[in-house]
Amino acid sequence: MENPVRETVTVAIIMVPLPAQGHLNQLLHFSRLISSHGVPVHFATSATHNRQAKTRIQGWDPLTISNIHFHDLPLPPFPVPPPDPKSRNKFPAHLQPALDAAVLHLRQPFSALLRSLCSTARRVAVIHDGLMSFAAEESTAHPNAEAYAFHCISAFASSSSKMDLIRSSNKELKLPILPAISLEGCFTDQFADFKSSQKEMLKYDAGHLYNSCQVVEGEFLDLLTKLPSNGKRQLRPWVVGPLNPIIIDGHGGSRGRHECLEWLDKQPPRSVLYVSFGSNSSLTEEQIYELAMGLKQSEQTFIWVLREADRGDIFARENDVKKIEKYKLPENYELGLNGVGMVVRDWAPQLEILAHQSIGGFLSHCGWNSCMESMSFGVPLATWPMHSDQPLNAVLVTEYLKIGVQVREWARREEIVGSADVEVGVRRLMGTEEGKEMRSRAEELGGAIREAWSEGGSSREDLESFIAHISR
Repeated sequence: MENPVRETVTVAIIMVPLPAQGHLNQLLHFSRLISSHGVPVHFATSATHNRQAKTRIQGWDPLTISNIHFHDLPLPPFPVPPPDPKSRNKFPAHLQPALDAAVLHLRQPFSALLRSLCSTARRVAVIHDGLMSFAAEESTAHPNAEAYAFHCISAFASSSSKMDLIRSSNKELKLPILPAISLEGCFTDQFADFKSSQKEMLKYDAGHLYNSCQVVEGEFLDLLTKLPSNGKRQLRPWVVGPLNPIIIDGHGGSRGRHECLEWLDKQPPRSVLYVSFGSNSSLTEEQIYELAMGLKQSEQTFIWVLREADRGDIFARENDVKKIEKYKLPENYELGLNGVGMVVRDWAPQLEILAHQSIGGFLSHCGWNSCMESMSFGVPLATWPMHSDQPLNAVLVTEYLKIGVQVREWARREEIVGSADVEVGVRRLMGTEEGKEMRSRAEELGGAIREAWSEGGSSREDLESFIAHISR
């Protein structure tokens, strides 16, 4: 583990992410924003997950920022099972051993790091993933430490799950009317228990941070302030999103430019559909076939990222020479695309893809990272939710913001989405007047999001407010 900064500082921050890509990514982006204010940030997780976060970050290079310090907390070996595309529940249950190991084994080394930093800093702010709330409880042992829960999901998803509680405590409150959606199938029982084990410790937090933006879901962020306080003062929320860079130069930095970007350079503006289901979602061979045929039948240009879902340790098989190609496409499928489509089999630079002028739509699983990134660059979505908060995010996109079309209905999640349905959804987004109107609304929203980070913008002001608060 890297030794913490020894000189006395006014304030220091410890980031405690959940060891899964969508969570690591958000807190590392947040580290960049905080470090730009001269506050040292200590990013604390296992060596494997630090490596994952640094390797996959896009839009900037964490190794070029001197006041971001990575601490490799010791984590004993844990099982690394493969994903199961055939599972009826699409939640990535194969990641559960990694999550359990983190909560069980990272607490003690985190506590040691916290104790060390508290001896050199006037104040230490612990920013922890909402699912790593043991960090909040540990912070109570130090008078100059305070903890803040970081929420990686949308305010819409968070408020939806608490709507009954909000309604019961605010009987006169007018609530937005949106389609009801069942959360059945969003999680496994094991993960529900995991969430419950961390929820109780949220009571130790001094505030909440959201990767969101007032122009995106201000109404739902406001609802979260209506939650009963359980006898405590109402905790201040800071809305500091989007955390991802909103200006991308497209040059790839020290890693070089991905070949898919060269291909995109040759396409007309707003003509390409980007297809990706995130780092943790799995599709069956039958579903891949139907999706492949639907994309081809739509006659729309597309770029499709098709790769196996992450394992708990993404480096566990990097030296395995017996790797078997996963996710086979129909025979000669790629040859038959004739330049109309491109399939990417490795990790793709999603931020650079979405920021590219040729991208006109995004067929997505609706993970919150993907939603915020897509909205940041004014790209409308075709929704295909798989698990977790994704069905709720899909409703936010299609029914509330009206910047997307539905391709996969959550109520029919156990059915195969046929090629005809894929074709219709893609054409509706990419080739109709309705799709153009959605794209126009998405571009307008993207401009408003970027404005939120300009001088006097809501996200910028909330970040500056948070920095001032922890530096008081």
